[in-house]
Amino acid sequence: MSFEYVKALHIIFVVTWFAGLFYIVRLFIYQTEAMERPEAERNILKPQLDLMASRLWYIITWPSAVLTLIFGTWVLSYRMGFLEQGFMHAKLAFVVLLYAYHLGCHKLFKEIQAGRTRWTSTQLRIWNEASTLLLFAIVFLIVLKNTMSMVWGLVGLVGLGVSLMIAIRLYKKYRSKS
Repeated sequence: MSFEYVKALHIIFVVTWFAGLFYIVRLFIYQTEAMERPEAERNILKPQLDLMASRLWYIITWPSAVLTLIFGTWVLSYRMGFLEQGFMHAKLAFVVLLYAYHLGCHKLFKEIQAGRTRWTSTQLRIWNEASTLLLFAIVFLIVLKNTMSMVWGLVGLVGLGVSLMIAIRLYKKYRSKS
């Protein structure tokens, strides 16, 4: 298979993996909030949200994570010289963090499916933004291929993180007023 096909498949599975990661934490928020509802509502909402989360996690997110790794490794095999460059070390470090985030989501998934929540919906909203920060870091590193740009990118990531935290706080205030 040619490099372009392998790279295209890698990008497709990265996109579907991130879609799954973004949406699963959203479902965690809904599941957590459903568990705080009166029993009659909870008995209707929780099974439906659990089913949605299970299908998303096992049919889209996990397979996409595995296929991203397979095709990403394949892409890298065409570009072995990249392994000698600093930007690739940084990018792969962020990818490792992304897989750690995925495993953290898996742990949360198992707990919430079992009806246990240890995080509030606000904490889950903050957790959801971690994948956004990792996405920005990985994309900027692979596109710019420059560790100096990475420094500026990290400054931008910190700014983005601060902006996201402010937005979450403002949203929480807005929600508590309505």
